[in-house]
Amino acid sequence: MNVRRSAAALAASAVLCAGAAPAALAAPSPSPAPVIPSGLFGQADPTYDGVWRQSFALLAQNTVGLRPSPRAVDWLAGQQCADGGFASFRADATKACDPATPLDTNATAVAVQALKALGGHDAAVKKAVDWLKSVQNEDGGWAYVPGSPSEASSTSVVISALAAAGEKPADVTSKAGKSGYDGLLSFRLGCAAEPASDRGAFGYQPADGKLPANADATAAATLAGLGKGAVVAPAGADTPATAPACPAGADDPAATDPAAAAQGAAGYLAEALKKDGHLTAATPGADQPTPDTGNTADAVIALAAAGHKQSAAGALEWLKANSAQWAKGNPAALGTLILTAHATGTDPRSFGGTDLVAALNATGPSPQTPATGGMTKADGKDADGSGNGAIGWMIGAGAAAGVGIGFLLSGRRKKNRA
Repeated sequence: MNVRRSAAALAASAVLCAGAAPAALAAPSPSPAPVIPSGLFGQADPTYDGVWRQSFALLAQNTVGLRPSPRAVDWLAGQQCADGGFASFRADATKACDPATPLDTNATAVAVQALKALGGHDAAVKKAVDWLKSVQNEDGGWAYVPGSPSEASSTSVVISALAAAGEKPADVTSKAGKSGYDGLLSFRLGCAAEPASDRGAFGYQPADGKLPANADATAAATLAGLGKGAVVAPAGADTPATAPACPAGADDPAATDPAAAAQGAAGYLAEALKKDGHLTAATPGADQPTPDTGNTADAVIALAAAGHKQSAAGALEWLKANSAQWAKGNPAALGTLILTAHATGTDPRSFGGTDLVAALNATGPSPQTPATGGMTKADGKDADGSGNGAIGWMIGAGAAAGVGIGFLLSGRRKKNRA
């Protein structure tokens, strides 16, 4: 998980609030301290990432053999609306959802993966899958906010959820007969792309008539093309990732083949990681691109899923040495790193000197099976009270409506992050 998921939810909220009076924007009232539900992981305001961070925390605990607290599982299950969809966070889950409830595909998709992995929630998973199918765009893809134009990242997250739920993504089609893979492959930069170094990558969404290569979208598309979700088992085979094959005078072999496209995407990610040993991103207020820890972890998982762990080895070592501060008190970040360790066959209890499992357990309700290393507090929260600071730099939702919804919704419309 990375901050762009939170930014997307914040910006979606901003769209709904864009009609607010200018006077209200000029003199906003102080935001009250967030009330953190007892079953929720993390201490930061959950408005924009509650379901996302909870799902990753539960997936990570389940993956390392822990039984999550029933309180934590019930909180996630209770966030579902009657029609099957999930919003990023509902403060009062006893209140019925209505047409104004901001349901989104990303929260729903990751909740599907968590509830499916935990077991015992088949009815909830089916309702969520049916809701995702109901908001598929005619081009076969999905948007973060239903009814908006499709984009690669949300399309990928939904395809991964469908696969995790036991669906065949190629058989999930829109009213126009387009599959999710048809939608996803429309964002691929094929053998005709220039510069040639972008070939194999995926773009988030066209901007000004162009489709810039985007590492975040490419990592998500790699998993989707392989029909895999966030939890990736270590691969038996391990070969170097290579650039996509583009035989002269022949059709692009990956143009209609999701698995081949995923391998080409993995080749792009491997090259992108070579420059600095990690991915970078343009951060508000920074003069130069800064290390992008979240997307680097996503890229490592994607490469491992494609059978190219050795191509991710350098980035994995960089994460071990540089991710501790980024992940501190952040359940989604800690969950992502645990899944990164799992995908690469690395011990999550000794990840660059950090016990990721104990650190994750300390941010939420204690699991039923104690983790090695124990807890820092009996209630499972951080001893120092720290929480997820991932969206601390974000501005308020009202102001967000005025700074360019395209940037916030995607956080991805950039040139090649490498």
